[in-house]
Amino acid sequence: MRLHSDYRYTQLACYLGYITQAVVNTFAPLLFLTFQSSYHISLERITFLVTMNFGIQLLVDLLSARFVDRVGVRASILAAHLLAALGLAGLGILPELMRPYTGLALSVTCYAVGGGLIEVLISPIMEACPTERKEAEMSLLHSFYCWGCVLVILGSTVFFSLAGISHWRGLAGLWAVIPLVNFLLFTRVPIAPLVEEGKAMPLPQLLRSRLFWLLALLMVCAGASEQSMSQWASAFAESGLGVGKALGDLAGPCLFAVLMGASRVVYARISQRVSLTRFMAGCAALCAVSYLLAVFSPWPLLALAGCGLCGLSVGIMWPGTFSLAAKGLPAGGTALFALLALAGDLGCTSGPTLVGMAARLWEGQLRSGLLAAILFPLLLLFLLRRFRRAVS
Repeated sequence: MRLHSDYRYTQLACYLGYITQAVVNTFAPLLFLTFQSSYHISLERITFLVTMNFGIQLLVDLLSARFVDRVGVRASILAAHLLAALGLAGLGILPELMRPYTGLALSVTCYAVGGGLIEVLISPIMEACPTERKEAEMSLLHSFYCWGCVLVILGSTVFFSLAGISHWRGLAGLWAVIPLVNFLLFTRVPIAPLVEEGKAMPLPQLLRSRLFWLLALLMVCAGASEQSMSQWASAFAESGLGVGKALGDLAGPCLFAVLMGASRVVYARISQRVSLTRFMAGCAALCAVSYLLAVFSPWPLLALAGCGLCGLSVGIMWPGTFSLAAKGLPAGGTALFALLALAGDLGCTSGPTLVGMAARLWEGQLRSGLLAAILFPLLLLFLLRRFRRAVS
């Protein structure tokens, strides 16, 4: 195999990178109740592991803007996958060798650093590949995060049904094989520079750019529009349909992920015929409609359809903003992608938080919380109009 010169293998490695990212973010939450019963840890402390995971990824996003170019892209992406593999395998090993919570926290810390680096690096590596349909490739790339989430949810459900939940440590080791294989792949594949050496925009100049801040706000809205529904979809499915937890997970976040991935694949196929900004604007409007449908529908099944429609509508927002940034600020380099990933993660954090706060203000009514989140797709529509004027 001509791995060292064929960029198709680089694209394959990027796809596996986003599947790794999905494993990092999705697997451990499936085991929270198992951690609680096996190690006698409070659910509050276990839930903090999620905060730790995303908090560390945010910190890595911030720091990457300065150190990735100095260390080198290949060295950084190799370290990312090695850390992800060690962290996932560590979930099943370290709690047995030390205090269980300490072992879990060390494992989460390890794979969170790897996940943060993957989020920062995979998109610019793909963008730098010598392909003609950049927007299509970026959209298709990000669909693999969705397929990774579905793979983890369904694969883990099947494994636990066949082998039993007591063998979860073995499954953690199996999921660790994916980043380990991709580590080996990234040692061989070609990686092109995103910007020619010496021509990248200095970080202070990037931070002074009005266009950069417009793109950063777009990323905040993209992340918030996506996660406001995604993080609450399972609870909404259970409360709206009265179904059990397992079916709620499949009908809520799993359906959301499938339709989000499908929308990214669809845009990859039609990207040459449709303007990206127009498509994103249409999706933002559809997203607002999906929130209204979920909130005001008198029929539970129609409300659930609103959740699925939201997944379909938000699919292009995150990869689309990356593509707009690559065109609008071509000299931004890896620092641009790192800071945009940081902005997107801030949106992923602030959106669900707003939903929860608004729901508490209205006596725990989740519909009221979701109604507040309609702010993000509407703001994204406004920002897209400003972006078109800025680059025209």
